[in-house]
Amino acid sequence: MTNILWLQGGACSGNTMSFLNAEEPTACDLIADFGMKVLWHPSLGFELGENLQEILWDCIKGKIPLDILVFEGTVVNAPNGTGEWNRFADRPMKDWLSDLAKVASFVVAVGDCATWGGIPAMAPNPSESTGLQFLKRTEGGFLGKDFRSQSGLPVINIPGCPAHPDWISQILVVIATGRIGDITLDELHRPQTFFNTYTQTGCTRNSHFAYKASTSEFGQRKGCLFYDLGCRGPMTHSSCNRILWNRVSSKTRAGMPCLGCTEPEFPFYDLQPGTVFKTQTVMGVPKELPPGVKKKDYAVLTMVAKDIAPAWADEDIFTV
Repeated sequence: MTNILWLQGGACSGNTMSFLNAEEPTACDLIADFGMKVLWHPSLGFELGENLQEILWDCIKGKIPLDILVFEGTVVNAPNGTGEWNRFADRPMKDWLSDLAKVASFVVAVGDCATWGGIPAMAPNPSESTGLQFLKRTEGGFLGKDFRSQSGLPVINIPGCPAHPDWISQILVVIATGRIGDITLDELHRPQTFFNTYTQTGCTRNSHFAYKASTSEFGQRKGCLFYDLGCRGPMTHSSCNRILWNRVSSKTRAGMPCLGCTEPEFPFYDLQPGTVFKTQTVMGVPKELPPGVKKKDYAVLTMVAKDIAPAWADEDIFTV
């Protein structure tokens, strides 16, 4: 039996909603097939008031083994570091989190807010929000750079706004079945099995990207979304086009640009103030290019690619 406790800080519940839509495996499969016991979840738990506090204190005191602590949402420290803006079960949530993280075998941060602070941590950040072990790309966060759970691992980050449901459920299965040693975390503590490739991998518009055949309208069945609509697929680590959403689609397949929501800089307003859905360019060359691409080479490639683009580059592509 694997005990899971899921808490929610400063959040919109988006990752809970995503998790409850998991299909491979489903939330019910986790319990029925993998022996997981949900001690409490903000949308699934029945306990309230003193009954809930008893569960939390029993975990802290070691009366109930806490195998996996899942946290969704930011750690709210306002006002003035007290955390009183986010009280839960008669205490600031950050106090519960601090105590529970010390006794948990594994700590999993789900969604952008829990991993790097997300939208609430954008300047001026009045809620004094931070992620569990990162604030944007800076390691540290609420628990500190040197934090390790009882298993010896740092916080396992599953970013996204929201995170893909199967990323969540599959990592829980890996932990519950004792195979976490097979998972390598990257420098941002993300499981490489989901985040070692770019979102562009598997995109149905890659041939249009290569020939610089662009579209400037949302929802179109043809054209690359990078040049005129600011798609961040070439710079974003995720498996959204390999592990499809609802098993059938993704943003780019639906004609919407990737927003880069698995990266610490999301939503990128600090990098491009006042701009959304637009690739910023200088003399026709994007300010930010895919990794490994030089600006001079890109400019030459653009002229050549457009000159040799085949007729089908302006035709519709099949999208699900």
